[in-house]
Order: sequence, then C-alpha cells, then structure tokens
Amino acid sequence: MPTATPSPAAADRHPFDYYHRPGMRLRPGPEAAAASPLWLTRPHHEMFSPWIRVNAVPRRTPLTRLFDDHRWQGDELMDAVVAAFGRIGMSRGRRMLDQALDQGIDAVADPPAELVELFRHLDEPPEWFDARSWERGRRLWIDSSLSGKLTMLFSDAMGTFVGAEVSSATGQTRRFLADFRRRELETATWFHDVTRPGGVDRHSPVFKSIVRVRLMHAQARLALRRAWGDEHFARHGNPISNAMTMGAAVTFGLMPVLFDHSRGRRISPADLDDVMLYWAYIAHLMGVTDELVPRGAVEGMQLAHHMILTAGGPTPWTSITVNAVCKRLLSRNPVLRRLQIEALGPVFGLVSALAGEPLVRALLRDSPLAEVRLQPWQSLAEVATRFNVLLRRIGDRLPGARNRFERRTKDGDVWQRRAVASVAARARRAGVTGTPYDHHDTSVPSPTSSGEPSPA
Repeated sequence: MPTATPSPAAADRHPFDYYHRPGMRLRPGPEAAAASPLWLTRPHHEMFSPWIRVNAVPRRTPLTRLFDDHRWQGDELMDAVVAAFGRIGMSRGRRMLDQALDQGIDAVADPPAELVELFRHLDEPPEWFDARSWERGRRLWIDSSLSGKLTMLFSDAMGTFVGAEVSSATGQTRRFLADFRRRELETATWFHDVTRPGGVDRHSPVFKSIVRVRLMHAQARLALRRAWGDEHFARHGNPISNAMTMGAAVTFGLMPVLFDHSRGRRISPADLDDVMLYWAYIAHLMGVTDELVPRGAVEGMQLAHHMILTAGGPTPWTSITVNAVCKRLLSRNPVLRRLQIEALGPVFGLVSALAGEPLVRALLRDSPLAEVRLQPWQSLAEVATRFNVLLRRIGDRLPGARNRFERRTKDGDVWQRRAVASVAARARRAGVTGTPYDHHDTSVPSPTSSGEPSPA
C-alpha cells in the first residue's frame, strides 16, 4: 500500500503529521489512546450492550482503525483556510468567510484558493445526505428524555475535563479558565442552534455558526500544534483531531436515545439510523472526512464504544481546571466551605448515576471535592431518571401522543433553549453579550506579526 511522503517543507516534522489518502497504510493510534477500564462504566454498558458487543478492549473494525489513524490529523480544508488567512491577515480572511457564508463564494473578490475549495465542499451535500431523514432524526433526538440528554451532557463533560485529548486542548487554550462565561455561552448556544429546524440549510444562521465554530477549532488546533511541538503530538496525536470531532458527534447524537432505550423506551433500528444521520451531517459540516462518517447507527455505536474506552486521561489539566473552578466557587471559610461541598453531593450523585462513578472520582480526585459524598444521591438519581423515562413511555401510549410529539419537536429543543436563557443571563452580568466565535482570531500570526501564536 502507498505511504505518505512528507513535503520538503515538512521533512523535519513528525512522520505521522500528514493527511490520510485512500489506500495509504493506516497509522496506529497514539500512545495515549490505549483502552482503559476507567471508561467502561455501568451506564456505558447499559446503553451499548443491547446493540453491540461491549468489551474492555473494543473489537476492531475498519472504521475504528480509520478512526485511530485520523487522531493524527485535523480538518484538511479548514486547516488550509487558516493557513491562507495567516498569509492575508485574519481580519481580512474572516470578512471573506462571512461574505461567502452570506452571499456565496462567487460574491467574494479575489478569494484564496483554499476558501474556494472549502465552499465547494460546503455547497455540495454528500450523496448519503437525505433531508427528510435528517429532519426526522432531529425530531427523534429532541423527543428523548431529559435524563437521556443529561447523560449526553455529563458524558461530554467527562470527555472534556478527564479525557486526554480534549482536556489537554481545553486546558492549554485556557478558555474555561480565563474566559469561562463566553465559552459557556458559545457552547450552550451552539448546542441549541443545531436542534433548530432547517439548521443545516445552506443560508441558515445555524449553518453559518457551525462553519464559524469549525474555523475556531482549526485556529486553536494550529496554535496548539505549534505550542506543543512534536513531543506532545507523538504521544497524543493532533489536538482537536478529525477523529475526536467525529467521536463527539456520535456520542452527542446517540447517547440520549440509547439511554432511553436502555430504560425501556424502545427505538427501532431505522429510527436510530435517522438520529445517526442527523448528527453525521453536522459532523460533515464540522470537517470530518467523508470516509470516517458512519453510514448507520451500529457503525456509529462501534465507533463511539471504541472512542470512549480509548479516551485516556485524566491529565494534569484535569486537576488544574477543576481546582480553578473550586477556587472561584468555594468559600475560604472552612465551615461554609464544608457546607458547600456537602451541598454539591446531589449534583455529583446525579453525574455519577448517568456518567459513572469512576469518572466522577477521576475528575475530582486532586481537588477539594475529592471526598464529596455520592451516596445516597447516586441511588436516588438512578430512581428519578428511571421514573423520568417511565413517564415518557406512558406518555407515548396515551391518546394524542403524535400531536404532542409534533408540538414538542417542531422548534429547537426546549431544554437547550432554557439553558441558553440561563447561561445568557449570567454572561450578560459578566459583560458577554454575543457568540461571534472569534476568540482564536489572535491565535494565528498575521503577515506582520513575529514569533509563535499564543494558544491562550
């Protein structure tokens, strides 16, 4: 099979620092991506075992092998755009991007070839995309229970703060440490936006937000890659890699409905495939290479199972980030501090019930919350979340269920909308009023700057 030959300019880079082409020999996963029992939690087993074989070391498939290979690479099209914007100036490049999003690439005067190629990709949906299935998947995802969505949210939080790749990236960029309210608002807004109808229509505001987040990821990836160098790359792969972007989309998409299914609110394989397609197309817009996108839910679950169990971590950034949050939230008064920690028991009991106690302990182990009491709160949360799904099962069988489904799923997810309202109120008090997704515009050097960009 062919192998990659680095260009002369890249001859001194790590031998795995290239973009894969069909037919190339697959790169092995990075050292940090070894399977760990930390992630084989009871909730994980309950969600995935009805559909696929759950093993401590996931069974290898062609797609999971490609996933490991793509841990070494980013988003080829947007990475090239960021490099082009570095040549012409980021502010000029962003104006071109915004004009192309609003009016089409043909309206942009003298665009870089890299931007033209990006919009060729954005303007032509892949052959596997089906708008009716996407819309049905969107509605089915919204119809999942609150408990299912919290499972996704808490599992994502564990991947963000405990998993090796994401905790390192989010920690090094310091977004959660130095700019928490803006980062929180951007995240909440994006998650709500992608549940809105027509969200992937080419000229919708949501489509534009997805592309702007994609640009921000590529900017951060370039800054982190330069800051960390080959030593970190050799152990962890590329920060915010193509593989992890796909893995995130799979877990975001499937976990809510898999949780409901595991609690007796059954979903058919065909409906699950539609949910997978809903998030697969979002992953496509976020820059995942087409050959890595699952074509069905079973492929997606195999990929998610593999990605979760090989997430690695915790990292030094795990304790740094958690301790920074504790310093902000916990009182210095020892009595009041003890009461605050006790009051957090129900919160972490719920997280433990839905994401797994080992992950909660790994998250908190080097922090003042290391000894927080999870019981009886974890057991109570398990009862409450089961009851939540039971009520939805009963509602599915009562007269008018179809009309309720249509009303509930017509617009964006109501729970996400409420979360955005709450987060936006807190953000306004901190002086944050918008989500331009331009935080990393200064992370990429301009034509007149010198030295390496700062990933902060």
